[in-house]
Amino acid sequence: MTHWTAPILGALDHEERLKTDLEYFAEHHLKIRPKAGGIIPFRFNPVQRKLHTIIEEQRAKTGMVRIVVLKARQEGVSTYTAARYYHKTIRNPGFLTAIVAHEKPAVRNLFGLVKRMHDLMPDDMRPATGASNAEELKFSNIDSGYLVSVATEDGAGRSSTAQALHASEAAFWVNLKEQLAALMETVPDLPETEIIIETTGNQFGDEFHQFWCKALAGENSFLAVFLPWSEDPTYRKAIPDDFAMTAEEKQLAELHSLDTEQIYWRRCKIADKGDINYFRREYPLTPDEAFLASSFDSFIPHDLVLRARKNEHEGSGPLIVGVDPARFGADSTAIAWRRGSAIQKIEKRHGLDTMQVAGLIAKIIRDDEPAKVNIDVGGLGAGIYDRLVEQGHGEIVNAVNFGSKPIEPPPLDENNKPSGGPANRRAEMWSNLKVALEGHFKLPDTDSLQTDICGPGYRYMSDGRLVLESKDEMKKRGMPSPDEGDAVALTFSEPGGSAYVGNASFNRKIEYPGGCYV
Repeated sequence: MTHWTAPILGALDHEERLKTDLEYFAEHHLKIRPKAGGIIPFRFNPVQRKLHTIIEEQRAKTGMVRIVVLKARQEGVSTYTAARYYHKTIRNPGFLTAIVAHEKPAVRNLFGLVKRMHDLMPDDMRPATGASNAEELKFSNIDSGYLVSVATEDGAGRSSTAQALHASEAAFWVNLKEQLAALMETVPDLPETEIIIETTGNQFGDEFHQFWCKALAGENSFLAVFLPWSEDPTYRKAIPDDFAMTAEEKQLAELHSLDTEQIYWRRCKIADKGDINYFRREYPLTPDEAFLASSFDSFIPHDLVLRARKNEHEGSGPLIVGVDPARFGADSTAIAWRRGSAIQKIEKRHGLDTMQVAGLIAKIIRDDEPAKVNIDVGGLGAGIYDRLVEQGHGEIVNAVNFGSKPIEPPPLDENNKPSGGPANRRAEMWSNLKVALEGHFKLPDTDSLQTDICGPGYRYMSDGRLVLESKDEMKKRGMPSPDEGDAVALTFSEPGGSAYVGNASFNRKIEYPGGCYV
């Protein structure tokens, strides 16, 4: 009996893996055309394997897939998506997959991936084909198949119901917001449905950038996934004997753990492109690099935040907590923990009412014993602060009004008249944060925090006072509220970021190593 069951069990295991294991199925039965040409079995590269893991984790957690991928060029994301959806389409009766791209050549390329996979499948596994043309591929025996269209001003895919949608190069779609809204109606919010939006970046502040930022902030149903060029093992080049990094390249290598071959590949690619900004957009190392910002100047530069993200410094000193409460019930409350020159962590909570936020902060006070909890008292914050004072936390909680006057007096001009400085408390706190970032400071290594901190613009009033772009102004240009950034800034509520409330006699700062204040 043993002699016969081992091969049978092995065959059963093989058949089961072909059904349930996409990577196994791809390697055994799918063929692709690699960059070097020819036809080879489809084996996942590291970028595809990472994306597959993220997608499967979301599917296991939510029962469906809603992913937006910001990527470097030619990392294999489209090939992965084509394989994923082909595997699903041929295994599930009545399953319709829609492919939508920004232009006809792109659609033809994507559909060509699918047709090649289908044509080169083993004969005994290839489903029977019904209609097959430039716009559709039908599997007649299981009533499944593909629809293909271009994202035009007239819209795409509005009359169909699909179970999977591959939206390619969405940053370059015309009227993206309207088209995505229509397409998402074609894919019902049901288990085993999937939407994968993938693209390189385009312009800062455009409709895709707004969509991406809202995904990072948790303001839509999509999980934001960024895939930098550094994760593709093919993006490297053998270095010549006389190769030496510039100071900028050394800093970049240190920040992103790049080796010399990767740096040399980057240098050669920039030379080919002729423009470093064009290179960054197509081959970004951070999400911010994927969006050109020629007409926008953020108050806090991206490089300061990136450096702080990569800093391994651990702060010390009294714990200061910043709380930016949701202004509306469905918005998120952001909380930041800071010790000295390090933000230790940030949390966002959705859908909490005033009493629930107050209860959460009271628990933080009990468990973490902060020296101060700085709360924005605009909107719901006033009720949260009052409730915490009622509970006996009056010595710990500190009410901060973003619109009130700064604590520190403005600088004087040559005539000893007030001139310049921040216009209000919010601008003052963000200025304190910027000063800290210019020193030796640590931030959590998250894209959502970087987007928040680098999100607000700024301007100067006629008297030279600094005005930070408000949350409402940001929302008017389609950007999410920088809740995490405001929570971090709130930990710098007092002069120099002290834990202790400033007053008329406040005239000292306790400076710690690294140039940051506690």
